[in-house]
Amino acid sequence: MKVGVLALQGAFREHIVTLEALGASAVAVRLPEQLGDVSGLIIPGGESTAIGKLMRTYGFYDAIRQQHGAGMAVWGTCAGAILMAKEVLDALPDQEALGLMDIAIRRNAYGRQVDSFEADLDVRGVDDGPFRGVFIRAPWIESVGDGTEVLARHDGHIVAARQGDLMATTFHPELTGDPRVHRYFLDSVIGA
Repeated sequence: MKVGVLALQGAFREHIVTLEALGASAVAVRLPEQLGDVSGLIIPGGESTAIGKLMRTYGFYDAIRQQHGAGMAVWGTCAGAILMAKEVLDALPDQEALGLMDIAIRRNAYGRQVDSFEADLDVRGVDDGPFRGVFIRAPWIESVGDGTEVLARHDGHIVAARQGDLMATTFHPELTGDPRVHRYFLDSVIGA
């Protein structure tokens, strides 16, 4: 199984290392043409406005939408989750989202960089105890549409959700050394 990680900005290397540790073939995706060769795509955390501008420059918006329509699973972490949403609350005026996932998400919901934190999470579908979530200038998911399953909450806020072959986490699983959420994406979302 080959999984792409959008490698324009953000924590893409850590995702690649985790995927390879699980036995998946991982590729850093820098051009839209590379999307035709992958079963799934991870849009990493970073700065959602910076990633969005680079996606626009390189022509990724239409390419990701088309490949998803052809069966490519997509997972967004933190900034990537913002980019996947149908509605971005507190978006900048020119900020574009992919509109793939039926979620409304709030940027920087927990505050600024100094308000970053870690917390144990019970993630549906992830066994063997709590998962340590790393939240860095994190968003939260305000609401989900019909057919979108809530996978985890923190302090009453949705921090992970799934809609068929789409997944969003507002935390950074790639920074923990714990591969269980990546395994869930490989087994349950791509394999769905």
